[in-house]
Amino acid sequence: MRHIPRTIATQHPDNAFPPYWERDGDGFVSVQEEVSEAYSAYADLGCQEFMWDWEGKYVDEAVGDKLLSRYEQFFRKYPIGKKIFLTFRIPNIWHEKGYSLARAFMGILTFETLARDLGLPHPPVFEVILPMCDDARKLIHIQKMFSDLAKVQKSIFRTGSSFTYLSIIPLIEGTKSLNDSRHILTQYVELHKKTFKSRPAYIRPFIARSDPALNAGLVPATLAAKVALSEYQHFSREFGIPVYPIIGVGSLPFRGGLRPSQRSLNHFYEEYAGVTTVTIQSSFRYDHSVSEVKKAIRFINTQPITRPRVYNSRQTAELKRIMQSFTAPYQHTVEHMAKDITGMSSHIPRRRERRLHIGLFGYSRSIGVKKLPRAIDFTAALYSFGTPPELIGVGRGWAALSPGERKALRRTYIHFLDDIRYAARFGNPDNLRELAKKRPAWKGYEQDVMLLQKHLGITFGPITRPDKLHQRLTSRILKHFIAKRWKSLPGPITEAARLRSSLG
Repeated sequence: MRHIPRTIATQHPDNAFPPYWERDGDGFVSVQEEVSEAYSAYADLGCQEFMWDWEGKYVDEAVGDKLLSRYEQFFRKYPIGKKIFLTFRIPNIWHEKGYSLARAFMGILTFETLARDLGLPHPPVFEVILPMCDDARKLIHIQKMFSDLAKVQKSIFRTGSSFTYLSIIPLIEGTKSLNDSRHILTQYVELHKKTFKSRPAYIRPFIARSDPALNAGLVPATLAAKVALSEYQHFSREFGIPVYPIIGVGSLPFRGGLRPSQRSLNHFYEEYAGVTTVTIQSSFRYDHSVSEVKKAIRFINTQPITRPRVYNSRQTAELKRIMQSFTAPYQHTVEHMAKDITGMSSHIPRRRERRLHIGLFGYSRSIGVKKLPRAIDFTAALYSFGTPPELIGVGRGWAALSPGERKALRRTYIHFLDDIRYAARFGNPDNLRELAKKRPAWKGYEQDVMLLQKHLGITFGPITRPDKLHQRLTSRILKHFIAKRWKSLPGPITEAARLRSSLG
């Protein structure tokens, strides 16, 4: 059995500070810098896996050649594909044109040939991540495409390779898909056996936290992740197939709340028992001291794998009802706030060379008929207003629950109050009053804050000195935004992000 990594470094553009290794210090990680970044994640920080992202962004297609040519001695000692891992996140061809997919597949095949010629023992890249997976047939389709291409390559170039099978990780991104994810895995096993005459040796389902939060809010995203972990345990017991869940988490609670502090790590593992692998995103790596980050990654890499809490059908149905109580007010409010959120997000400092999510080259997120920025820019925009997204829909959702449902929520979402209190520290009451007075779309957010204060005693506003500095910055940001002084926005947006140790 292969080693299952515990940490997967990613290219999510959520860092407030420039990377510690960057020479120009502008905080922007170019395509040309990403190969060095991957090496630093392995060699400096101790990450066991690196996700090379082909989805919705420009990419260095020669990553394999460059890693092996620049750092050959390191990768002879720690072979990619055996001791450490490089995993491609491929584009979803049902949402984004497949130009990048063909190049990714050829990159995997030529990288394997190069490694074999160098005498390295394993295919360096043998597993890919399919984003927005909602149907097992798509997983099989991707695997068959790769197998067909590998056979053609072998025939034409006479490589002598037997590498024709590509493992695949379903990245499940919506609350509905997460709630139904046992069905996706069950269907996948049945189709895999029919197509490849065997069952998969293991499955690494990837639980998204950012997009479910973007689409439904903090509470539904957290509960859906827990339901998914429970469903994977049910699946594994039924089929006898090992399941090693991955969870994609950022630093702020809205996107998962994983930071390098020991307190955050302890909370995370209490909250998400049953997770095997966690994403180590850019903010985690670059917005804290290198020594703290290395210590945290060592801690994660050595954590024992725990069992998730398993829910029966009655408990799962109750959690789904609770999710809906929070989803409805969240979506209603965000749809009406979309113009302001999108306006602010266009001034969030860029951190990666992402493609525009329009036309042939990508896709955008949406609620109702309104288009939204991606989760990091969405989160950064709302924090920049002084209105953290964690609170949207939560006051009204809590008020709508029965006493029994409130107990179930607190029992299931262990650090619910901790997450709400943490986010509320970055609230700016003056900004919220001004926004709600001039823009009716913000009335729902104002109602959430009042209900959270009434029912849960939440303080909306700064507590510590850095929190107060953050409030002053968000006051400046709102004044610039209302006056349309667009060039004045990136500076205070970045300063505020550094105070909270994450862009979004």
